[in-house]
Amino acid sequence: MVAAGALPLEAAARTRAKSRVVLVRDEHVFDKRGKLQPPVLGRMLDRGVARLLGDKDAARAWRRLVRRKDTVGIKSNVWAHLPTPPELNALLVERVRAVGVEAGRVSVGDRQVLSDKVFQRSTALINVRPMRTHHWAGVGSLIKNYIMFVPEPWRYHPDSCAGLASIWKLPAVAGKTRLNVLVMLTPLFYGVGPHHYDPRYVWRYNGLLVGTDPVAVDATGLRIIEAKRRRHFGEHRRMRPPAKHIAVADRKYRLGQSDPGRIELIKIGWSSDRLI
Repeated sequence: MVAAGALPLEAAARTRAKSRVVLVRDEHVFDKRGKLQPPVLGRMLDRGVARLLGDKDAARAWRRLVRRKDTVGIKSNVWAHLPTPPELNALLVERVRAVGVEAGRVSVGDRQVLSDKVFQRSTALINVRPMRTHHWAGVGSLIKNYIMFVPEPWRYHPDSCAGLASIWKLPAVAGKTRLNVLVMLTPLFYGVGPHHYDPRYVWRYNGLLVGTDPVAVDATGLRIIEAKRRRHFGEHRRMRPPAKHIAVADRKYRLGQSDPGRIELIKIGWSSDRLI
């Protein structure tokens, strides 16, 4: 459990035998026309955070994650084909502001984080991005989402981006992450090429994965992606390249748990075709 006053991510990971991950889904998060419904998405987010911290009151759970005096950077993702939904960014800002953080001390950013003054002064980070297959890393994950905190991201591409977790040890990031949200609303489960996107390989999973341990959340998201690939293709198809950075983040960098046996997965909400 995260104690009152908000533990940094690394401290939380070290104090638990298992890393808790919450999967929350809602069949009504999209309307009949396919439009995302912010009120439903907000309830999903609050339910996930409350269950993550074991608190029945979502507002109180948010106050345990973020303090009034924090300066909060919300690390989003702007990839054109599958960005972090702006509605979710707005909900996260709303929740941070409701804690009492002043407007000038919260910012949403991706490629400009190194030049953003809020991120430069940040005492807390929220990490949010969609799950998708990725040409260099196997999957675009929460661990990978921090690659924009380095001036030359391409230096982390060799060996299937195996060294991504090292970024989490840098001063701009280390000890600051309070919450990770892997967006599983419409994941991309297959593709070929550097900027691949094919709507045939996107599906409405209608989910969010929430946790303080990015490795555990990513490992859970990867299991769902792999299950979808097996169901779609009727066989096991390996990631090309392999999403090895998730296991390496655990075994080499000790960032969190990648072994399903060390992950406490809590599943709430819509259960149809959960795949895990």
